[in-house]
Amino acid sequence: MIFKTRIRSGNTALWIVCAVTVLSLFGGAVFANEFPAVILHDAKIVTVNSGFEIAQAIALKGERIQAVGSNEDILKLAGPDTKQISLGGKTVLPGLIDSHVHATGAAVYEFDHEIPPLETIDDVLKYVQKRAEILEDGQWIIMNQVFITRLRDQRFPNRQELDSVAPNNPVYFRTGPDAALNSMALKLNGIDKDFKITDGLPGKIEMDPTTGEPTGVIRAAGRFIKTQSSEKSPSPEERMAQLEKLLQDYNSVGITSIVQRSAGESDVTMFQTLKDQGKLTCRTFLCWGVSPDGEWSKVAEQIQKAADHPAHAYDNLLWLRGVKVFLDGGMLTGSAWMQKPWGVSTIYSITDPEYRGVLNIQPDRMYEIAKHCLERDLQITAHSVGDGAVKALVETYERVNNDFPVRDKRPCITHCNFMSEESILKMKALGIVADIQPIWLHLDGRTLLKQFGEERTRFFQPYKTLFDQGVIVGGGSDHMQRIGSLRSVNPYNPFLGLWTTLTRQPRWSDSPLHPEQLITREQALKFYTINNAWLTFEEQEKGSLEAGKLADLIVIDRDILTCPVEEVRAITVEQTWLGGKVVYEKK
Repeated sequence: MIFKTRIRSGNTALWIVCAVTVLSLFGGAVFANEFPAVILHDAKIVTVNSGFEIAQAIALKGERIQAVGSNEDILKLAGPDTKQISLGGKTVLPGLIDSHVHATGAAVYEFDHEIPPLETIDDVLKYVQKRAEILEDGQWIIMNQVFITRLRDQRFPNRQELDSVAPNNPVYFRTGPDAALNSMALKLNGIDKDFKITDGLPGKIEMDPTTGEPTGVIRAAGRFIKTQSSEKSPSPEERMAQLEKLLQDYNSVGITSIVQRSAGESDVTMFQTLKDQGKLTCRTFLCWGVSPDGEWSKVAEQIQKAADHPAHAYDNLLWLRGVKVFLDGGMLTGSAWMQKPWGVSTIYSITDPEYRGVLNIQPDRMYEIAKHCLERDLQITAHSVGDGAVKALVETYERVNNDFPVRDKRPCITHCNFMSEESILKMKALGIVADIQPIWLHLDGRTLLKQFGEERTRFFQPYKTLFDQGVIVGGGSDHMQRIGSLRSVNPYNPFLGLWTTLTRQPRWSDSPLHPEQLITREQALKFYTINNAWLTFEEQEKGSLEAGKLADLIVIDRDILTCPVEEVRAITVEQTWLGGKVVYEKK
C-alpha cells in the first residue's frame, strides 16, 4: 500500500511517499512489521468512528493508535516487549475535548483566598461582610463571575444591601460584562444621577425610575470602573504551577484537549513553556483575543499578530488557530442581544421595556474582522449569546461568503444559546460551527424559563435540531473560576455536561426544558469528541479511536451507553491516556 507521511523540519512540512505492507482493521491500518508498545484488551472500546463501532481491543505505538479490533485480531499483533493490559470489560472512550475554557485565569482565581459556594444573596452578603472585616476601610472588595441566574434569589444584590455589609469599602460585584456596585464604588467612579455615557461605545447605567439615582447595576460599562485590588498576585512561576495543576485536574475527568478562548501573549507563553518542559497534558487550541474598537488599522494589526505568531504553525499539542471577539453581553446577567425586548425584569434589574441587550460590534466592523481573519487562515468566533447576536453573526458570515466560500474555514459561533430556525438553516448552508455550554442549561434554565417563557426558550440550545440538520456543534464549559470540576462556577466535569444533553434538566426545577430537543447517547458523545475535533480542524487527528489517530483515550467506571441515565453524571475516570502515555490514574 502507498501512503504519504508528513515530517516537520523547523516550520517546513515535507511530504514523503512511502510503501508499506499494512493490515486493515476497522477501516484503519497497522504496520505489519512493527509491534505495538501497548495493547488494551478485554474492553468495550467505543470508537466514535463513522459507524460508531464497538471493539474489544486497541493497540498503541508511540503517540498513535496502531489498530483497533477484536481481542483475537489485536492480540496477534503483540511482540515480545508489548505490554498487554486486560481492562476486565471496562468501557474506553476517546479522550474528551472541552471547546471553551479560560484555564490561565481559572487556575489562579483563588490564589489569594478560597471563595465559598454562593447560592443566595445572603451567601453573597456574608462573603462581602467577611471581606470587609478583613480589609482596611477604603480597600476594594471585588467579586468576579457570580451569576445571578445561579442564585436562588434570581436577582442582583442591590446597592443598599451591599452598603449595609460594607459601608466603608467600595464593592464591585462583577458578573460577566455587567455588575452591581455599592454607593462608595459608584461615588469613587463619579457615577451619579447625572452620569451619561458619551464615548459612543455600548453600555447602560440602570437608574431608579422613581428617584432617578443609579441603582448600582451597570451593563457593559466596566470601562468606567477603576478599582485597585487588595489581593496578592501570583508570580509567573506560581501562575505556571497553578496552570499545570489545573490541566492535571482536567485529565482526572477525562479531558485530553481544550480550547483556550481569548488568549493573549502571556497565555501563549505559559502553554508554550509547559509544552517545552513536557508538562502540557492537554492538547490546546488557542483563540487570540482581539479588541474590536478604535481605528481599523489597530484592529487589523492585532489579527495580523496572530497570523504571524510562531504558534500559528500546526502542532498537535499547541496551536494558535482562532480569533475571538465579544459581539454581545450575557444571558447570565441580562445583556445578551435579543431580537425582541427582554422585558421589564426584577431578576435582571431591567427597567426599560424596550431594552434588547447590548450589541458590542456593529455589522460593518464585524464583517471586516471576520473577513480579515478568514483570509489569514484564522478561524473567527464571536461571543454571541442572544438570538439577535447569533442572527447578526450568521449574517456576517453570509456576507463574507459572498466574497469567498467560508465552509472550509469553519467560522464559529461561541455560546450560541438562543437560536432560531432561520439561523440554524443558514448555519447548515454555510458550514458554520458552534461552541455550546450545556451546563448553562442545567444551572440557568430555571431562571431563563421564568424570564422568557416556553416559546422564547424553544430554540435555547436546540441539540436535536442541530444534529438533525447536520450542523456541527461541540460542547464546552466556559470554565473561568476555581480548580475542581464540580465546584467551579462553570463546572467543567464533562459527564455533567453529557448528562445535561440527555436530560435537559434545569437545577431546582421539576421538569426538563423542552425535552423534544433531547439527543441520543451516541450524539452526546460526539458532542464532546469528534465534533469538537471538527471545530478545531483536527477530526483526522483525534476525536475517535481509529488507526493512525493520536492515542488519546480514557477508561471509565461504567458503560455510558447502557447505564441508567441518572448515573451518567456520576461517571468517574479510571485512566486518562494522552499520546499513548498515562497522564492520570485513579488511586
